[in-house]
Amino acid sequence: MQQAIFILIIVLCLFSVISPPIALLSGVVMVNVFGNPFVAFNHTAITYLLQFSVIGLGFGMNASNAISAGKEGFLLTIFSIFSTLILGTFLGKWLKTDRKTSHLISCGTAICGGSAIAAISPVIKSNENQTSIALGVIFILNSIALFVFPFIGHQLDLSQKEFGLWCAIAIHDTSSVVGAANKYGAEALQIATTVKLARALWIIPISLLTAAVFKNKSQKIKIPYFIGLFILAMLFNSYVPATAIVAPFIVDVAKIGLTITLFLIGATLNINTLKAVGVKPLLQGVFLWIFIAGLGLASILYLN
Repeated sequence: MQQAIFILIIVLCLFSVISPPIALLSGVVMVNVFGNPFVAFNHTAITYLLQFSVIGLGFGMNASNAISAGKEGFLLTIFSIFSTLILGTFLGKWLKTDRKTSHLISCGTAICGGSAIAAISPVIKSNENQTSIALGVIFILNSIALFVFPFIGHQLDLSQKEFGLWCAIAIHDTSSVVGAANKYGAEALQIATTVKLARALWIIPISLLTAAVFKNKSQKIKIPYFIGLFILAMLFNSYVPATAIVAPFIVDVAKIGLTITLFLIGATLNINTLKAVGVKPLLQGVFLWIFIAGLGLASILYLN
């Protein structure tokens, strides 16, 4: 029964019967009502499917527009990352959150959600509980963002450009950034994806800085190599005319992959996740999220 329902929802995603937000919500309902029959494979599937989807979206991007968007979001990216990390450090001390859990939540909020946590956790040698709590906080807030951000964007009458930048700055995970931006419009999707992936590259310097702060030089830094394949796909789409024949199909498949990814993420958010997170880490995550979302929105509106 569990397996049949799980597979049915994935089939509905494959045929685009349900949208990304509904897919996420379906995952939450699935895991809390019926359970997740494939929990052992969930994390691996999310990781690889998300990377495939992001690379595929590159075939729908234009290099010139991407460079323009990247330049515009560069200074805001730097300022928001370091201000979030600094504020996260003080909030962690104020709330008396475990130091490693606090740092993982701060990095996840500042850079790119679960990917940043996965990269930073071996650097600080966090245990499974610390990493799980940080991931729980990020995934919960990501789920909310997928529904809340498009609504706020429409209420404030944000342009495609403004919303795309705001998504990339203020939503943690690439999956939710792409999902929210795709719901808002094609231009928002292109800007959000480009700026978010440029932001994800900050995993490397932040990992090195973290290793120095936590005095750990033995761990290797996880580099998000799939971003290079995204750039390559974008260059093919921009400068190789023959790519136009298959590009729309690849983009459509990538969007389906993203929808399935969001369903699988939702299928990790059971009631035990909420209980395991605890009040203090969740408060830290919420405060940081409000800070980065408010800062990003105010900066974008002021600059434009």
